[in-house]
Amino acid sequence: MTTLEVRTRQRTEFVDITERVRHLVQQSGGREGLCVVYCPHTTAAVTINENADPDVVHDMLSWLNRAIPQEQADFRHAEGNSDAHLKASLVGSSVTLLVEQGDLVLGRWQGVYFCEFDGPRTRNVQVSVRST
Repeated sequence: MTTLEVRTRQRTEFVDITERVRHLVQQSGGREGLCVVYCPHTTAAVTINENADPDVVHDMLSWLNRAIPQEQADFRHAEGNSDAHLKASLVGSSVTLLVEQGDLVLGRWQGVYFCEFDGPRTRNVQVSVRST
C-alpha cells in the first residue's frame, strides 16, 4: 500500500489524482488485478467522474453545497463541519478500479478525484494495487 499526500486550497474542492494513481499501478508491475483508492478521513471522499470538462466538478460541488449547506440550525456537531461529514458519507470513502495490461481501466472521460469537504488541508489517500 502507498500513501499519497493531497493538499487542498479551498473548503470544498475536487482534486484530480488520476495520473498519480495510474503511476502507482504502473510501478506495481502487475498486469491484471485491482486498485483500491481509499480516503481515511471523515470529511473527505474519493470518487470517479468526468475529468474532461471542469464544469462537471463545478456542478457537482455546487449541488452538494446547495443540498447540504455548511450552516444549518439543527446541526449539533461542535466542530462546525457537519456538512462535510454528510458530503463525505454520500460520496464514499473508496473506489475500486480494474487493472488491465498494467493500467487503470477507466472510461474515456473518467478520472479519479479526491473530494475535500473541510479544507484547506493536507490529506492522505491510500492506494493498494493487487495482481490477480
